[in-house]
Amino acid sequence: MNQANRTIGAGGAEAVIGRQTAVRASWRRIGWRRALRLCLRAANVLALLALVLVFAMPFFWMLSTSLKTLPETMIFPPEWIPSRPVWENFSTAWNTGPFLKYFVNSVVVAVGILILQMLTIVPAAYAFARYRFAGAKLLFSIVMVTLMIPAQLIFLPVYLELSALKLLNTHLGLILPFASSAFGIFLLRQAFMQVPEELLEAARLDQASEWKIIVRLMVPLAKPVLVTFTLFSFIAHWNDYFWPLVMTTNETARTLPLGIAKIREVEGVATWNVLMAGNLILVAPILVVFFFSQRHIIRAFVYNGVK
Repeated sequence: MNQANRTIGAGGAEAVIGRQTAVRASWRRIGWRRALRLCLRAANVLALLALVLVFAMPFFWMLSTSLKTLPETMIFPPEWIPSRPVWENFSTAWNTGPFLKYFVNSVVVAVGILILQMLTIVPAAYAFARYRFAGAKLLFSIVMVTLMIPAQLIFLPVYLELSALKLLNTHLGLILPFASSAFGIFLLRQAFMQVPEELLEAARLDQASEWKIIVRLMVPLAKPVLVTFTLFSFIAHWNDYFWPLVMTTNETARTLPLGIAKIREVEGVATWNVLMAGNLILVAPILVVFFFSQRHIIRAFVYNGVK
């Protein structure tokens, strides 16, 4: 009997030891998994920080150079923090030409292009997304093909046509060639195609016209996409250098990028501090627009990703 009890006791002890060993192994596996997740999270954070540095360093360098004296810009190795900020560089850059006129011209051109694009791409995208008519695929393919044609390839006939219409050195001559956007039509068409057909049928049952459906239903639902396109279009035309250079020969309608380029002509190639100050003046409106629209841009990408 005692021998049997000892045998049972030994077996129970072995079972307890086995369970304890299994528990330790399980905790060890959990610890390894947790350590692996922490390492992956740390690597992800480090990769994001490296990406932020890659994109942020040029802006920081531009800001730092714009606040330096001219001798400080020539120091090697370069100093990231200026010894004494020189705010006069901004006034010097601003006074190298009629910068207020350049700024107003840029606002008029960029906003004018946006208004015309919204008036053309919204109905075009709605028609391609919701109507079935003969030649729809062919027309949409032609629109997509225009995305592959660079502006430098077609600028000469467009220039000759606008010159014949006496639109050189005018705001209208800078706006009309970009009155529509193939990229905007494509982007908005994809957003309109995601709207359920039942919503449109319900609106039509309520006697809503097609224009009311577009303005009160489709446009609000596609607001994040519209804001994203607005930002892309504004940045592209605010920074556009080629077309204003081609279409203007005097200061009447010249835009801010041309004014920034003139700083090197007026001040000389060596005055990088003044040139960087002028570039900050050029970039500032874009940063303001992005700050107020970034929430809608994130929503647009999240919405499209979920769909």
